Amino acid sequence: MTKLRTGGRILVDALVAQGCDRIFTVPGESFLPVLDALVDSPEIDVVVTRAEGGAAFMAEADGKMTHRPGVCFVTRGPGATNASIGVHVAMQDSTPMILFVGDVARDARDREGFQEIDFPAFFAPLCKWAARIEEAARIPEYIARAYATAMNGRPGPVVLALPEDMLEDMAEAVDRPRVERPVQGCDPETMNALYDKFRGASAPIAIVGGADWDADTARDFALFAMRTGLPVATAFRRQDAMPNDFPLYAGNLGYGPNPKLVARIKRADLVLVVGARLGEATTDGYELITPDHPGQILIHVHPDPEELDRVYRADLAVCADTRSFARTISQLMDETSTAEADGPAAHAEWEEWNTPFANGMKLDLGLCWGTLREQLPADSIICNGAGNFSAWAHRFWRYAAQPSQLAPTAGAMGYGTPAAIAAAIRFPERRAVAVAGDGDFMMNGQELATAVRQNARLLVLLIDNGSYGTIRMHQERRYPARVSATDLVNPDFAALARAYGGWAETVETTEQFAPALTRALDQPGVALLHLKTDIERISPTLTVSGLRAAK
Repeated sequence: MTKLRTGGRILVDALVAQGCDRIFTVPGESFLPVLDALVDSPEIDVVVTRAEGGAAFMAEADGKMTHRPGVCFVTRGPGATNASIGVHVAMQDSTPMILFVGDVARDARDREGFQEIDFPAFFAPLCKWAARIEEAARIPEYIARAYATAMNGRPGPVVLALPEDMLEDMAEAVDRPRVERPVQGCDPETMNALYDKFRGASAPIAIVGGADWDADTARDFALFAMRTGLPVATAFRRQDAMPNDFPLYAGNLGYGPNPKLVARIKRADLVLVVGARLGEATTDGYELITPDHPGQILIHVHPDPEELDRVYRADLAVCADTRSFARTISQLMDETSTAEADGPAAHAEWEEWNTPFANGMKLDLGLCWGTLREQLPADSIICNGAGNFSAWAHRFWRYAAQPSQLAPTAGAMGYGTPAAIAAAIRFPERRAVAVAGDGDFMMNGQELATAVRQNARLLVLLIDNGSYGTIRMHQERRYPARVSATDLVNPDFAALARAYGGWAETVETTEQFAPALTRALDQPGVALLHLKTDIERISPTLTVSGLRAAK
C-alpha cells in the first residue's frame, strides 16, 4: 500500500532501495526537501564538501571503488557548472555516477530566472543520460533508470535535474527494487574464433583495464595469462587492473611508458584488448596502435557495442562484460595456445623500469618513492590528479589489486585530494594517499577541511616545484627558455595544512624524507608532507636544461 510522501522523501527512499549508502554534496536551497528527508535516513552518510568540484570528484572516485554509482547533490547554476568537471571525468573514465541538480520551479522555467540553466541540454554532451524529473510520482522510475544507465554497457554518469517545487509535491509512488548490472556472457562461436586467432599468434600481448574491470576479472584473467605465458600491460591510469607483482605484468601505457614495452607492442602480431577503449593517452595519440593497425590482429573486448569498431577496426569484436569474458577464457584456453608468448621476460623489463634510481637532485622523488614502497602497506590507495608529478607514482609505485589507483584518465587537475578523501572514508582500514602538485593541489586543497570534518586518515604528498610543470615541459620543448604563464607563487603549504587542523612538515632533501614520512604515518588524521623540489628535474627522465639543449 502506498502513502503520500514529499518528492524529497520519495527520492531518498529510492536511493536507499538502490543501496546508496553515501552522498557528497554542497547544500543548496533548491533541494531542501531532500536534505530534510536525509535527517530520517541514517542509512545514507552525508559528506558535506567545500566546493562542488570536490564533491563531484569524490562521488566519481566512490563509483570507481564500488562499481555502483557515486552520488552527488548540487544546486543549480554555479553549483552545477562547478560539478561538471566530475561528470566529464566520470564519462571519460567510464565510471558510474549520478549527479542530482536542484533546479528552478516548474512555473518559473524559461524566464532566465535566478541561476537557471537548461540542464538536460547543458549536460547531454558530458554524460550518458541527462533528464529532468517533472512528477514526484515518477521519481522511483527515474532513479532505477539512472542506476541502470550508469552501470550498463560502458559505465558512466547520469545527470538528473530536480525542480524545487516538484520535490515539495505530495504524491503516491511505488518504490522500485534494487537494480543490478546485467551479465553479458560470451558467445561460444565468437570465443572459438578468438581461440583460433590466438593459437596462431607468435608474439601476442594483452592490454587490459577500464569499463567494468574488477578484482574478480583480474583473478580469472591471470589464470588465462599464466596458462599461455601472455604479457599483460595496463591501459593509462589502470595500473591496478592487475596486481603489479603478477609475474606476467608488463607495465603500463600512457605518458612516458617503458620504451621496451612500447617496442614489444609495436612488434606484437596480436593485441588482445579487454575493457580498455584504446584512448588517446593509452595509444600515444593513436600512434602506438593505429586505428587500422596493419600487420597486427586486434581482438577488442568491451561491454558496450558502441565502443567496438568506433575508432579501431577490430579483427574480432567481442561484446561482453569483462568478468564474464575473463571467466570464460580462463576455462577455454590452455598452454598450447601460443607459440612464443614471453610474459616473464616482459615482467623482468618492467621490474627494471620500476626500480628507483638516483638523479642527483637535492630532493630526489624517485628515491622517495622507493622509501614509500618500504613504509606504506602494499594495498595503499594512491590518488592523484594531473601533472608531471604523477609520473613518479606511475613509474615507481607497485599497485596492488583493485582498487588501489584513483587517477583521472581525463587528465583533470585537482582530483587527487578529493579522491583520497573518498577512499579514506570508503576503506578506513587502508592507507589513502593523495599525491598532488602545487598547481594541482590548489584547485581543491580546500577539501582538507572535509577530510578533517570526516576524521579521515589521509596522507598528502604535495610536490612543489613552483610551476605548472606539464605545461612548462611542453613550453620548453617548443619555445625553449621563453617562460610564460607557468611560474607559480605558493603559500606555505605545511602551515596551510595545519590551519585546516592537520599535521604537516616541509621536506627539502632526500635525507629528510624517510623520517618525516615515519612521523606522518603515525598521525591519526590528516598528515601532509610539503616536498619542495627543483623545476630543473621536470619528469623522471627529463630536465629543463636537457629540453633546451635538444632544441
